[in-house]
Amino acid sequence: MALSLDLTNKETRSALSANQFMDQRPTLIGLTREQMGEALRDAGVADKQIRMRTQQLWHWLYIRGVDDFDLMSNLGKELRGLLKDKFTIAGPEIVEEQISVDGTCKWLMRFPSRGAGAPVEIETVYIPEQGRGTLCVSSQVGCTLTCTFCHTGTQKLVRNLTSGEIVAQVILARKRLGDFPDIDTPAGAIVPSEGRKVTNIVMMGMGEPLYNHDNVRDAMNVFTDGDGLSLSKRRVTLSTSGVVPNIIKIGEETGAMLAISLHAVNDELRDVLVPINKKYPLEQLLEACRNYPGLSNARRITFEYVMLKGVNDSLADAKELVRLLKGIPSKINLIPFNKWPGSDYECSDWDKIEEFADFINANGYASPIRTPRGQDILAACGQLKSESERMKKTERLAYEAMMIAGHGD
Repeated sequence: MALSLDLTNKETRSALSANQFMDQRPTLIGLTREQMGEALRDAGVADKQIRMRTQQLWHWLYIRGVDDFDLMSNLGKELRGLLKDKFTIAGPEIVEEQISVDGTCKWLMRFPSRGAGAPVEIETVYIPEQGRGTLCVSSQVGCTLTCTFCHTGTQKLVRNLTSGEIVAQVILARKRLGDFPDIDTPAGAIVPSEGRKVTNIVMMGMGEPLYNHDNVRDAMNVFTDGDGLSLSKRRVTLSTSGVVPNIIKIGEETGAMLAISLHAVNDELRDVLVPINKKYPLEQLLEACRNYPGLSNARRITFEYVMLKGVNDSLADAKELVRLLKGIPSKINLIPFNKWPGSDYECSDWDKIEEFADFINANGYASPIRTPRGQDILAACGQLKSESERMKKTERLAYEAMMIAGHGD
């Protein structure tokens, strides 16, 4: 059965400062190298030391996973004191950790308040697979897009996450998975049997990444920095519902892979399923895709298509999808709809999904059917939502028990 661990009053709290949520010191996590250098300069570090100190901090944060300045042994005592006085490198609090029957892990994280705002909660999901581990990262608290099939879209936007809060999700996940080689694996960590634990990052969690462009850009460039977290740009994917003006821009700035949350083959239906389509209709969206930097057969765009029974799953829809994507190097991920409480949609019948996939494959497009993961803990695609905005815990546990009993059906 799925496991749910409440870490609020256990090991995580003991690792946090008692005053974390009153701490207004700026964080060094998530800053670009240039931003970190400026922060150090403003704090009083000599100009001639900026480059060296930035490199040292980068190493401790992203290669060693250290969250205590006192552990940075190649920094002098005076400098460590200055850094502790001026900055923080503390991570978020883990409110809850859930482990699915299929090994998927979901963390509910709480970040400190910013200014007069209250602390906020977001969800991050880790999906272990053969030979890889994918981390689904959030970019906003809530979402503005109100996509009608998406659970996250029913939560109003609270605020954008900072680049530090985006990067901190990756650092926390790697620590919980024992993925920093110089740090002991914590008790209770879920550790895959071999290899690096986080091999891929997808910006597909809560929020629309391109409505938080600058912070997402900076975080993604930290992910792919060769002297830090060091992920290949081909292993970092940004998913957007179609913020057309920023699509090419983010490609030029990060070199990341692109995924489009498509879900419909005509404007009339997409206006309902993905309301941003009213502002940026399919013609504009697909034109931006055709011009995405670096697009080739080796760097295809992934089009995500959720399968909704009687809504978008006909053979005619499949034929129109092939026509729409002609000339765009593409892969089409078919996503069986993940039911969530209150939704009016149903998942397409399995034979219908297979018929849809077979037609697309026969027309030259890879069309994998995404295996639902983490449904029993509401960690599957489209199910993420902050605990504070979600169903009561008793209702959620009853729902999870139902999902386990039905094997996710």
